[in-house]
Amino acid sequence: MRKLLVAALMLLAGPALAEIDGHGPDAWRVQGVAGNDVLNMRMGPGTNYPVIDRLAPNAGGLQLVTCVPLLIEPYNSALTEAQRAALPQRWCLMRSADLTRAGWVAQRFITPDQGGTAAAPAPAAGGTRAAQTAAASPRPASASADPASDPMIAQARDLVREVYDKELHSPDSPLDPAHAGHYFTTDIVRLIESNGVEAHPLFNAQDFDVTVSEPQPDPDTPMLRGTIFINVDFTNFGRPQRAVFSLRADPERPGAPLRIFNIDHGDWSFP
Repeated sequence: MRKLLVAALMLLAGPALAEIDGHGPDAWRVQGVAGNDVLNMRMGPGTNYPVIDRLAPNAGGLQLVTCVPLLIEPYNSALTEAQRAALPQRWCLMRSADLTRAGWVAQRFITPDQGGTAAAPAPAAGGTRAAQTAAASPRPASASADPASDPMIAQARDLVREVYDKELHSPDSPLDPAHAGHYFTTDIVRLIESNGVEAHPLFNAQDFDVTVSEPQPDPDTPMLRGTIFINVDFTNFGRPQRAVFSLRADPERPGAPLRIFNIDHGDWSFP
């Protein structure tokens, strides 16, 4: 009976339910947009954010990064019908398969894409019909595209770089509870506030004398199901090591900004 109830609640939540937790369609497409209109992609989850890009009404092959409000299990199944109805409109952060475009769109305008065709940019305003057709052609996906050219991945890399810069060259440590919220997800900040940090999360040691390399997106899997992976190579007392940072949107903060939720050192991870 409980399994049937959970399944029914998942259906009621809409097609963009599965995100972040690693389950869900590989591709999404635009739906419900008139043939002579476009779907706006915004800087944040709401119409109060500026439009940064547009999708054609037939755009497909999109990747879903995350949606807010966050409706993953077991939280979704714990909601009553009244609580779910009171939630604000869902917005989803979408990106193109070639990592060149990203933005927030209203969830009701996306649906699973069985064909998986590449996302088409919106037709240019004005101009000849031939020019509009060319503008609406799908952008070719490039397997050799630089992951850091994706705005979200670049933002994640810059955040990790700032963490090391602050820790090594500033009195404002990112592990100080007063500053941790700028870098870590809300649950990690709570852990830091409770003095739940043992070994140094950045260097996997109590003491350190380090040389840190430039943070880089993981070359094999820079992003997967809403999680961005950034590698940092460093030496501590002459011993080479690597820290792998996992970042995703933090829906507990306004605008769901990217924040660090895990640092993996191979034999140990934080948290």
